[in-house]
Amino acid sequence: MNQLVEILVNVLIFAFIAGIFVLVFMLSRHGRKKNKQITEAYTQLARIAPEKGWTYTPHVYGRIDQYCGTRPMPGSGSNLGAHHYTTGEFRGRSFVFFEHRQVSGSATSQPGDAKTVIVDSVFIVTAPGFAPTVDVLLPSKLDAVLDRRARTELGVPEFDEKFRVVTDDEEFVRNVLGDTVVPFMLTDSRAPSSPLQFRKNELCTWYRGTLSSDAADEKLNFLCDALDRIPAQAWSAA
Repeated sequence: MNQLVEILVNVLIFAFIAGIFVLVFMLSRHGRKKNKQITEAYTQLARIAPEKGWTYTPHVYGRIDQYCGTRPMPGSGSNLGAHHYTTGEFRGRSFVFFEHRQVSGSATSQPGDAKTVIVDSVFIVTAPGFAPTVDVLLPSKLDAVLDRRARTELGVPEFDEKFRVVTDDEEFVRNVLGDTVVPFMLTDSRAPSSPLQFRKNELCTWYRGTLSSDAADEKLNFLCDALDRIPAQAWSAA
């Protein structure tokens, strides 16, 4: 009996160790596959941009400093780096998009500690007029804790539940979102993953993750679709 138990224990230990090796191998394989997909997406973006008349630069410094304050950019900074910085025109509007990267860490981090690079893709399209700052955010418990700004409710229960509007100019928000943008945001499949920010003469959106040409087309189209639904008089009232 003791010998049988010993054999069973050895088998279980072997199976456990083998399982760990299989798990590590699968995770490594998944990581390599994902990295290959990201690299291919960057290559495609660099190739397609000139074909569309866009200007593509793999890495720049300082050109995105003006966007500080735009989510998810820092509130201030200088000579900030941007990856895959691309500019041009899309549906008759000037745009810029890029990756903003930051390294996570804390005050207690020590040299040699593992770091995580956080990548956000940011898309900005020129608007036909100037606006006060307006955030149309996707509600989250973390956002509610970190961002204590009061929300503006538009009186449309479904919209007020799905989105969090923050602004100091409620009249402008009602003129802009009104009867056209609110239904668009409630019915468009891109809206739940596309927060918006009106900032000066620009409309911005972003997501956590790396860039691709498909994502660029989707987000630029979404921004243009939203702008197309804003009444002209709303800008003149800003």
